[in-house]
Amino acid sequence: MNNVPSTPAPAPAPLPVLQADCANCFALCCVALPFAKSTDFAVNKPAGTPCKNLQQDFRCGIHTRLRDKGFQGCTVFDCFGAGQQVSQVTFGGQDWRTHPGTARRMYDVFPVMRQLHELLFYVSEALTLPAAAPVHRDLRRALTQTTEWTHADADALTTLNVDALRGEINTLLLKTSELVRAKVPGRKKNHRGADLIAARLTGADLRGANLRGACLIAADLTGADLRTADLIGADLRDTNLRGADLRHALFLTQAQLNAAQGDPATRIPPALTRPAHWS
Repeated sequence: MNNVPSTPAPAPAPLPVLQADCANCFALCCVALPFAKSTDFAVNKPAGTPCKNLQQDFRCGIHTRLRDKGFQGCTVFDCFGAGQQVSQVTFGGQDWRTHPGTARRMYDVFPVMRQLHELLFYVSEALTLPAAAPVHRDLRRALTQTTEWTHADADALTTLNVDALRGEINTLLLKTSELVRAKVPGRKKNHRGADLIAARLTGADLRGANLRGACLIAADLTGADLRTADLIGADLRDTNLRGADLRHALFLTQAQLNAAQGDPATRIPPALTRPAHWS
């Protein structure tokens, strides 16, 4: 019998934090990303240029007044923790002000990292769903692969075909959605990618509905039942969710809630936070 111990497998890369930690980020969303003057932003800002409200300590000078000052778009953005990952892991705590030579690469890496973190958020949720057990093995493999990419260096990240990775994972998320929604009795509504701007859906039974990528801007979903509805990529800007039931809604994000309107009667998943602006 061979008693020589085998070489242990390398430890998997640790899963990064999937919630924004602005105190450990160099305000990358305020610098790297562009925005255009609109109802969401009071001014134009090109990519790679610091926002006029950004202070020297990387904090926002109007953070508590963003909506009042015309920067509602900032309040609904979520990097899923990509900002601190790029700042503290990819670039080892070297900020773009003190080390200006890192700035361009940091700005290029940030959007890639954000997509990776968003994918990790969705895959992590899918792995908590018992009905999706048939695809859990593939989901765990995707989780490991994507997590490893979040620990790659800047050069590798800028060459990553993130669209291809997103496509592979989206196939698994689609299957997850189908498995979970199949448990809902009755015929489920299919509004995938639908134009539902300002739609009147008060009290609608949308349990198990497919609302992936649906445009629900300013739609009235007062009192609607959205339990186990697939909301991945749905546009909920100014959507009226007062009294709606979003418990167990699939792939709902904090950013989507922040963009919508709700009230104390709106029921949300326990992992998410009730937005401060909800009446």
